[in-house]
Amino acid sequence: MNNKEFIKRRKTLIEQMDDQSFALLSSGQAKHKSLDQHFKYFPERNFFYLTGLKREKFILLLVKNKKAMLDFIFIEEASDYATKWLGSRLSKEEVSQITGIDTQRIFYLNEFDNFISNRLLVDSRQLLLDRLPSVMYLDMFRAASLEKPVSFDTFFKIVENYPELTVKNINSMIAELRRFKSNDEVADIRKAIAHTKKGIYSIFDYAKAGVNERELEATFEYNIKLSGSTGVSFDTIVANGKNATVLHYVDNDQEILDGNLVLLDLGAYHNEYAADISRTFPVNGKFTQRQAELYQMVLDVNKETIKRVKPGIYVSELNEFAKNALAEGMIKLGLIKEKSEVSKYYYHNVSHYLGLDVHDVGTYSKKIEAGVVLTVEPGIYIEEEKIGIRIEDDILVTEDGYENLSKDIIKEIKDIEDYFNKKE
Repeated sequence: MNNKEFIKRRKTLIEQMDDQSFALLSSGQAKHKSLDQHFKYFPERNFFYLTGLKREKFILLLVKNKKAMLDFIFIEEASDYATKWLGSRLSKEEVSQITGIDTQRIFYLNEFDNFISNRLLVDSRQLLLDRLPSVMYLDMFRAASLEKPVSFDTFFKIVENYPELTVKNINSMIAELRRFKSNDEVADIRKAIAHTKKGIYSIFDYAKAGVNERELEATFEYNIKLSGSTGVSFDTIVANGKNATVLHYVDNDQEILDGNLVLLDLGAYHNEYAADISRTFPVNGKFTQRQAELYQMVLDVNKETIKRVKPGIYVSELNEFAKNALAEGMIKLGLIKEKSEVSKYYYHNVSHYLGLDVHDVGTYSKKIEAGVVLTVEPGIYIEEEKIGIRIEDDILVTEDGYENLSKDIIKEIKDIEDYFNKKE
């Protein structure tokens, strides 16, 4: 992605900040796993969105007053030890090339405390603003409700030692920016979907009665990486039979029985952007009459809901349409008698935003507009029949409607059966 994209994002964000304010965002760091191991590092999404950097412990500083809007970044300094044990570190020149931040505004992490205190929070001749700031923006993300924001621990010295600063939340401001995808972002999502398609078709090629769900999971993950993806965008769901009636089934450890449907809910990453696709297929390549009528009902709702995607509607309208359509279908099939019973066999929403996060940030209280990317994923889950079906596509909202970004991943009954017949 061109650094002009990151420059534009930071400029747009700083323009929304109060005068005489500054913002701090951290790139995060890998959590401790065991005595001598850490979990794999995963870039903090808002930091990545503003910089394009994927390195631990970096800090982004944004500063604003009536006269200036400035951005600074603090990075890890290269050392012989770090280079020998962990690999090469990014130079100031490399960071500048990625982010678009001038090298004169790139410092090392060991300079951070002194820079903040002497150039922001103390009235000195080096003061960046024309007077001391009154507002500090932090990313107030919480891992769970009633928990302290993660940023309070990262920047605890400033929070505790400068109580005169008003702390404001920059998370919601960035979330609104992230709700709309640029052409470059859509291009990355397209590539993530292309990786996912290759992984799904590799599952179709490998699948047969008697294999374990974990084999299909491994096949998917192997092939998306061969395709160029950095890995899965969320824990892969491969669920056959009754397992498919559990929405977030991730054990993936059961034998796939002949005659069962297999529900796939999976996705790949490309440049930190996610795909999220669901497909359901018969492991033996042939739908039974009962499986086909249930599958076709879900597929019809999937397609009709997608047709309703356009600027100016609420996501809740898609949810209500899909829920009502599924209820009508269940009544026709004799599963329920009243629409109010729909939650017995369908118990999730039909749509969510997609982007850097699989369930991407952004308010649902506003109408969708061009540039939003969202999923459409109706389903039906009948535990007593050991059948779970979900069909999910990734949809771009355009100026005059929508584009189904995953339309090339087969989902019609005939196409699926024909594909499996060709294997034989």
